[in-house]
Amino acid sequence: MNKILFGTAAVYALGISLPASAADMAARPYTKAPVATPPAQIYNWTGFYIGGHVGGAWRDNSNNSAGLTGGNDNDGRLLAGVQAGADYQFAGSSWVIGIEGQYSWLIRDENNNGFVFPAGPAGGFVYYNDQRSLGSVTGRIGYAWGPALLYAKGGYAFAERRDDLFFGGAPFVGPFDRAHRDGYTVGAGLEYMFAPSWSLKGEYMYYNFDRNRFTTPAVLAPFGEWRNDVHTVKVGLNYRLNWGGSGSTNF
Repeated sequence: MNKILFGTAAVYALGISLPASAADMAARPYTKAPVATPPAQIYNWTGFYIGGHVGGAWRDNSNNSAGLTGGNDNDGRLLAGVQAGADYQFAGSSWVIGIEGQYSWLIRDENNNGFVFPAGPAGGFVYYNDQRSLGSVTGRIGYAWGPALLYAKGGYAFAERRDDLFFGGAPFVGPFDRAHRDGYTVGAGLEYMFAPSWSLKGEYMYYNFDRNRFTTPAVLAPFGEWRNDVHTVKVGLNYRLNWGGSGSTNF
């Protein structure tokens, strides 16, 4: 009987001591779960790209030779073309340099009725200037912030064109059928990365191909010279091939 009473007392005492011992133990420190950090948006312009563009082209009113009528020389024309290039963004910097080749086809001007010379010794002559395409190889320098790149560009330009002179409705034999002109171009634009590997740009370019002057036949020489310059506005889409590594673009 004494053993039973002793065992019961021991179990009771043990039950009382366990909560007290648990209370004396140090509380487990509370640690807040780390907040997930979204991946940083890194826009790197280093890499190759290819793309296409559409837009419009026009000339200055001052292109016309003195005394000529017609020709619609300053009419706007639609264009479409392709471009390819490469950019390099300096490490830890927002500055970008690059090189680009571009070619644009000009939609034929169906309203070009030629420049008509007034009555007199030059009467009966009609001059046509058909600008068919524009091309360029340019360098560019830009400043990037986030997904946007503001840039300026300039370099070599060429034009595929045809100059024709008619007299009495028949082609006049002379140096008026040159199909190629060399010159220069300058411009500026804004490009924006709207998705991984894709960018959209808008740009203005000015092309200068020097001046033309009639030397043959002599009766046309008094009509002076005219400029061969073209203004263009283009909207383009590029697919960008980054060089990998830290140059990748995350969204």
